[in-house]
Amino acid sequence: MSITGYQLMWMMVMFDLPVGEPDERKRATAFRNYLLDEGFEMSQFSVYLRFCGTREAAMPFVKRIKSRIPPDGDVSILFFTEKQFADIISFKNRKPVLMDEKPDQLTLF
Repeated sequence: MSITGYQLMWMMVMFDLPVGEPDERKRATAFRNYLLDEGFEMSQFSVYLRFCGTREAAMPFVKRIKSRIPPDGDVSILFFTEKQFADIISFKNRKPVLMDEKPDQLTLF
């Protein structure tokens, strides 16, 4: 059985955390650093992406992220397929940005 681009999953973590006070900035920075340590890549300042392989493989990340969310602010986690990821259109300074090459198949070791 092969896994198709309709089954391969990506996670997107979006957040809006308060940063008005020094302790809030520290918690927000710690959360961003945690996402980077977990293998997420920053797409925008409060939007992080990670290839997870399958939905089942993504669920432990959700559990760990949930335990690290600061007490204030909003965090959303979205899931989308490899095919949907390939259709993302991005612009910077009104110019199209080509997406980096991402894995198109799950590699098992």
